[in-house]
Amino acid sequence: MAERDQEFLEFVVKGLVEHQEEVKIGRSVDEMGVLLTLDLHPDDMGKVIGRSGNTAKAIRTLLRVVGMKHNARVNLKINEPAGGMRGPAEEGAPKSWAGSGEQTPTMKTMDEAMEDLGKF
Repeated sequence: MAERDQEFLEFVVKGLVEHQEEVKIGRSVDEMGVLLTLDLHPDDMGKVIGRSGNTAKAIRTLLRVVGMKHNARVNLKINEPAGGMRGPAEEGAPKSWAGSGEQTPTMKTMDEAMEDLGKF
């Protein structure tokens, strides 16, 4: 496959992002196939992931097609940048949002949510 998958991913991602110079793609091969890891600027995460992850899902699908053409299984891992939304919680934020393993906050009813919004 001679890293054609990596070149393809670089072409697609650099076409989406603002900070092209910060796009870094790693490639490793093992018995499970090819793993491409993507590092990029925090401001570009939303563009690459897309609404509900649809853009990332489409990129992964295209990478699998490229891999099938070369008889390889290709997977993509998008690394969370430092200071990203899944990083350590800010002071005062619930610990469960930082992935500490605690229970997530309980859901509010629609009336409670509207009441909270009325405060703003």
